[in-house]
Amino acid sequence: MALSPLNRRRFERFKANRRGWWSLWLFLILFGLSLGAELIANDKPIAVRYDGEWYFPAFKRYPETTFGGEFPLEANYKSPYIRDLLEKKDSFVLWAPIPFSYQSINYDLRVPAPAPPSADNWLGTDDQGRDVLARVIYGFRISVLFALTLTVLSSIVGVIAGALQGFYGGWVDLAGQRFLEVWSGLPVLYLLIILASFVQPNFWWLLGIMLLFSWMSLVDVVRAEFLRGRNLEYVRAARALGMRNGAIMYRHILPNAMISTMTFMPFILTGAIGTLTALDFLGFGLPPGAPSLGELVAQGKSNLQAPWLGISAFAVLALMLSLLVFIGESARDAFDPRK
Repeated sequence: MALSPLNRRRFERFKANRRGWWSLWLFLILFGLSLGAELIANDKPIAVRYDGEWYFPAFKRYPETTFGGEFPLEANYKSPYIRDLLEKKDSFVLWAPIPFSYQSINYDLRVPAPAPPSADNWLGTDDQGRDVLARVIYGFRISVLFALTLTVLSSIVGVIAGALQGFYGGWVDLAGQRFLEVWSGLPVLYLLIILASFVQPNFWWLLGIMLLFSWMSLVDVVRAEFLRGRNLEYVRAARALGMRNGAIMYRHILPNAMISTMTFMPFILTGAIGTLTALDFLGFGLPPGAPSLGELVAQGKSNLQAPWLGISAFAVLALMLSLLVFIGESARDAFDPRK
C-alpha cells in the first residue's frame, strides 16, 4: 500500500534521525529473537529424529515410552537413561544454542549458586541455579509483550474517553474531568500491593489492574484535539450535511488526534516496562519462578557477592528503555505538525 505524501514526509523525517532509525531496527531484531526464545534457550531438544520419525520436544510433550522408555511420563532428554535410548537407535538430536530454559536448574554446578559466568552458563546462574541468560531472554519477551498489550489497550480506552469528552463537551466533559481528578489521585502502587495479598498475581491480572489506571495518560491530549477540531469548518459542514457524530469523530477529527497519540505511545511503553519491573522487584508482580527482569534486579540486590546478576539486569533494562526512548523521540519529531 502506497503512503500518502504527508505520511511519506513523516517517514523520511523519522528515517533522517539516525539514532531513532537504528534503535528501531535493533529493538525489532532483539524482540524478534526473543519471540523465538524456545529455539534459542531450551532444556529440551528442538528436533529429534528417532526410528525414522521426527519429533519436536520444544513444542510438544512426548512420554519416554515414545523413545523406548518404561514410564508414561515426559521424557527428560538430559538424563543418561534417555540418552542411551536415543543412541541405541542412532538418532539425531538438535539442541538449542543455550541448553537451559528460564526455569531449568543446572545441577552440575562446580560452585554453590549463584555461580559466576562459565562455558555452560554464559551470564552465570541466579541463587537457585537457573541460567541468567535464558531468564534474560524470556524476561525481555514477557516485558515487551506486557508493555505492548498494555499500551495498545490503554490507548484505545484513553482515546475513546478523550474523544467523548472533547467532542460532546458540556456535562460529559465536566463529569469526565471530575472523575479523572478522583481516579488519578488513587495510589496505584498501594492498591496493587493490597490486591496482591488477596489474589495470586499473574500476567492477565496485572494487565487488567494496570489498565484501570494507565489509560488516563492520553485523555487530556485527545480531549484537547477534539475540543479544537469540533469547531473547524469542515466538521461543521459535515454536521450540517447530516453526518452522524460517530462518523464525524472517526473520519474527520480522530486522524488529527492520533498524531499526538502516536508520539506518546513509546513513552507509555517505557512506563509500562518500568512499572512491571518495579512490581516484580517488590515481589508483587509476576508469579514466583516466572522470567522477570525485576526479580533478577532483586536477586542482584540480595546477592552483592554475585555482581553479574545486577549487571545483567541493568544492562538489559538500560538497553531496552534507551532504544524505546530514542524511537519515541524520532516519532515525536516525525509527527510534529510544526515541521
